Amino acid sequence: MHVCQILKDKSPELISIRPDRPMVEVLRLFRENNIGFVVVGRRPGECLGTLSERDCCNAVAEYGTDAPLMRVADIMNRNVATCSTDDLLPYVMAIMTRRRTRHVLVMDGSTPIGVVSIGDVVKHRLEESLRNEEALHEYIAGTRYH
Repeated sequence: MHVCQILKDKSPELISIRPDRPMVEVLRLFRENNIGFVVVGRRPGECLGTLSERDCCNAVAEYGTDAPLMRVADIMNRNVATCSTDDLLPYVMAIMTRRRTRHVLVMDGSTPIGVVSIGDVVKHRLEESLRNEEALHEYIAGTRYH
């Protein structure tokens, strides 16, 4: 399965935040949109970095009670894991494993166009597994063959 197929099932909106905003605003975005990852940019279509729930937890662990008021630019991840719409799901899974991340930013050239999360990976792998199981049952039962 290609990344472009995964993006078809998702909301096309890519949520972002400006780098000068405080981390607490990111946390509100996470809660309001039921997400755990945002793109950081000064304008739509720009990616200066990303911020995940894990990044926010790490900031609190490092900076304590000052973290929620810190600027996003000071705690964002600048070494962003990326892929393209033509990449296959196993490639994205390998990125997640190697980089120990739950989110991979999908890029069209230098423009971010979506996110593949670990939840997306599990959903599509489960669907694939169920389809394979059904096909095996049909094969063993001799149904759908003439």
